[in-house]
Amino acid sequence: MPETFTHEVVIIGAGPAGMCAAMYAGRSMLDAVVLERGFPGGELLNTEMVEDYPGFEHILGAELAQKFQSHAEKFGAKIRTGVTVTAVRKRPDGSFETISDNGDVYLSPTVIITAGGTPVKLGVPGELEYAGKGVSYCAICDGAFFKQQEIAVVGGGDAAVEEADFLTRYASKVYLIHRREELRASKILQKRLFANPKIEPIWNTAVEKVEADAAGLVNNLRLRDVNTGAQRDLAVTGMFVFIGFRPNSGIVDGHVKHDDMGYLITDANMQTSIPGLFAAGDLRAQLTRQVTTAVGDATTAAIAVEKFLKSIREGGDGAIIGTGGYTS
Repeated sequence: MPETFTHEVVIIGAGPAGMCAAMYAGRSMLDAVVLERGFPGGELLNTEMVEDYPGFEHILGAELAQKFQSHAEKFGAKIRTGVTVTAVRKRPDGSFETISDNGDVYLSPTVIITAGGTPVKLGVPGELEYAGKGVSYCAICDGAFFKQQEIAVVGGGDAAVEEADFLTRYASKVYLIHRREELRASKILQKRLFANPKIEPIWNTAVEKVEADAAGLVNNLRLRDVNTGAQRDLAVTGMFVFIGFRPNSGIVDGHVKHDDMGYLITDANMQTSIPGLFAAGDLRAQLTRQVTTAVGDATTAAIAVEKFLKSIREGGDGAIIGTGGYTS
């Protein structure tokens, strides 16, 4: 039987941004709940090793996720797992209703969306099995693990070309695998790529299978020529996939400002164009998407929520003084 719950703030997603927001909400003595469809940790759970989070030279992604969760719970965070949010909509009275797939409704004057996004997968055998063991979707996160190794990048857009160029800082050679005979990336990026002697494009080719050695680490890609159907092997120790990333922003029921890729646009306080609706982490329009930026966004969002609620309690309209937020 569907139930209705009431909180001061609903946080959607228990990745680094969501758990950080919950921690700060708890420190501010706010009644907050975090709704998570899977397990707390987000993309950290798909990351074998993290080396770029301050204070930890080396830490397993799953271990860092557990530390985030424990820290949030220390300050009273309520994390509900197995809850898939299907819609967030603003009510006539200015509050929000967050609806889950089982019909439960969470009422709150504020919402922080930290639902992140999902890298588009190739969908080939071995890809998910060896994620974090040679298969990656983040060059900045994992590039340093492949020093002086031969690796492959899959894709033909701006992201694939930029990341292939970036990965040559570490790898001895980078193969760029693309299904077509020309790239979709901007001309200036293509020019830079073709001038890089460490990058070798492989045209009209798709990855059919990811294979690994006895230790479970990637050591080969089975490739297929899309024109002839001929197959061959490519010995590499890593595969970086950049064929798209989908922000989980479609749950907002109503018009909210976003860029042409669907990423939510916020002001400096992480507030979206809908007053009371905040966003943090990977689904927010920004330059880069890292654990550090996610928790930075979430810190700002949670503190802004506390100020928003204070303004409401004092009879105001939720305006956060001196921040230059959205106006009607």
